[in-house]
Amino acid sequence: MSLARACAPRKDPMNPDTERLEGICDACARLHARNLLAAGDGNVSVRLADGRVAITPSGVGKARLKPSDMACLVMDGTVLSGRPSTEKGMHLEIYRACPEARGIVHAHPPTAVAWTLARPGLAELPSEALPELILAAGRIPVVPYARPGTEDLGRALLPFLPQHRILLLAHHGAVCWGEDLEEAYLGMERLEHIAQILKAAVELGGISPLPAPELEALKAARAGMGPRIR
Repeated sequence: MSLARACAPRKDPMNPDTERLEGICDACARLHARNLLAAGDGNVSVRLADGRVAITPSGVGKARLKPSDMACLVMDGTVLSGRPSTEKGMHLEIYRACPEARGIVHAHPPTAVAWTLARPGLAELPSEALPELILAAGRIPVVPYARPGTEDLGRALLPFLPQHRILLLAHHGAVCWGEDLEEAYLGMERLEHIAQILKAAVELGGISPLPAPELEALKAARAGMGPRIR
């Protein structure tokens, strides 16, 4: 394969890569519209049919991206085209650790990130009060801080992979992966919604956990549903 070849798919509309690149643009527009990222923040990627990775470009606003804007690289980090996000290493670590991963979303959901700022050392979002959290994700752990754009950030994720598909990044943002890009996007949407509910509960007097038997029943139900984000 020529290194000059871009991620742009063939003109055949039935090519699965066409849909995947358009899906990146759609996901970025939705993330921006929901205030889950701003300006050039965040990054989104997909694994293409032949194993290459298409990822959003570095420093470009996410609201109006086009498929032709995407950068392309291979799993060893070699860049085939474009100027990939500085967080490309984090994406590649997830793809390498999670063979099922086909899409990744990294964003900065405001309320979710605020939990990590206000509560240093938080290990995970409180997970014993909301059935939606347990059934959708099981748990949402907080990855200890690592500097954005460095190899340290990718390595910091490894203890949590592949068992967790929604991860909060302390003092930084969040990353979600899925068996398709829609699953990863929904994980980010779900994370911020849960974080907002928990914040409101704290402000109204505190988080009241569910009874222990109900927690066990919900965890058993989650185990039977499989690992996908709901």
